[in-house]
Amino acid sequence: MQKVYIKDLSQYVDQTVSLKGWLYNKRSSGKVKFVILRDGTGLLQCVVFKGNVTPEAFEAADKLGQESSLEITGKIKIESRAPGGYEMDVTDLKLIAESVDYPITPKEHGVEFLMDKRHLWLRSQRQVAILKIRHRIVKAIRDFFDERDFTLMDAPIITPSACEGTSTLFATDYFDLGKAYLTQSGQLYAEAGAMALGKVYSFGPTFRAEKSKTRRHLTEFWMVEPEVAFNDLNDDMDLAEEFLEYIVQSVLKDRAEELRILERDTTKLEAVKRPFPRISYDEAVEILHKNGIDFEYGNDLGGTDETVVSNQFDRPVMVHRYPSEVKAFYMKRDPENPKLALAVDVLAPEGYGEIIGGSQREDNLDLLLERIEQHQLPQEAFEWYLDLRRFGSVPHSGFGLGIERTVAWICGLEHVRETIPFARMIYRNTP
Repeated sequence: MQKVYIKDLSQYVDQTVSLKGWLYNKRSSGKVKFVILRDGTGLLQCVVFKGNVTPEAFEAADKLGQESSLEITGKIKIESRAPGGYEMDVTDLKLIAESVDYPITPKEHGVEFLMDKRHLWLRSQRQVAILKIRHRIVKAIRDFFDERDFTLMDAPIITPSACEGTSTLFATDYFDLGKAYLTQSGQLYAEAGAMALGKVYSFGPTFRAEKSKTRRHLTEFWMVEPEVAFNDLNDDMDLAEEFLEYIVQSVLKDRAEELRILERDTTKLEAVKRPFPRISYDEAVEILHKNGIDFEYGNDLGGTDETVVSNQFDRPVMVHRYPSEVKAFYMKRDPENPKLALAVDVLAPEGYGEIIGGSQREDNLDLLLERIEQHQLPQEAFEWYLDLRRFGSVPHSGFGLGIERTVAWICGLEHVRETIPFARMIYRNTP
């Protein structure tokens, strides 16, 4: 028999179907029981009249525990007052597996309790909505690059060296070859891909061992990193704003119901359309000083600084040309002012901070060698990277977008721990 899912019930009005799922909630009113079934695609109110089912089925409906799995058969009808707009008149109900004393109840629970029960918390309507939006964001990312003839290039997760020093990496012993590290970025490998294929992107898990407890940080997260040969910083910013607009508008179009469940103010997302404001680091510092922030010129922007700057705009803002001293060794200097890096950070509105970091890459071999020495990095570990400058070097640029921060912003979440199925933080690596 063909499986029927709640999301497809518009095709089965006035037909008798069987659905399999879990008990989301229930209530009684004398000779009628209201069973709310969930199957991962939606919720359905199933009405169990005493005279329409066997005594055993009616008794089972009365005794069902929250999250018991069951199969329910009945006729589908339109009911605008019911969840999802449909209702089932039940003719049969079969218990598949009982659930007793389900630990997550409709009452309020603390965050730590819910994180300890994350494997069960995922079943809640809010968490399902977040994960569906995350899925749509990932699909939009792949669609965007596919439509623009980019090639996916998977970068290694175990690397012999670091992109930006080893202080914030997880190290491991790698057989007889010494230390290796869990990657903090696929960028350097994406650069190699761009020299072969022109337009590429890497997409995978990344790891940061910094001891940060902020609401914006995880130790394991997912990042997408496009890299394009012959693109300069302006091209990079053009790509980034087109990319963000595409993602946000895709979610608005296809995940309106999930945004409603999360009570997201979608008017703020509707404003995310090109062009985005572009300001220099110097202009960002002026904004901070005008808003009473005691910010020392030359420092990188912190979380509070990013929030103050982004609050001046109704859409993401691009901050470019940072002091080169606070940026990575591979970023190209501004030929008009070598003290500045041709770098850009894209700050999300509403205080969500940096969601994209990118730059034009240094394509001059001699200058890149100088930077590696200045940063006290082992040149031998980067010989393959330097080869990209020895053999047909070209201007190129790229950026990285963190999936979890993007999900948090689009969903309007307070903390990134809800943006990934099983969060890894400095004080948590379970369940």
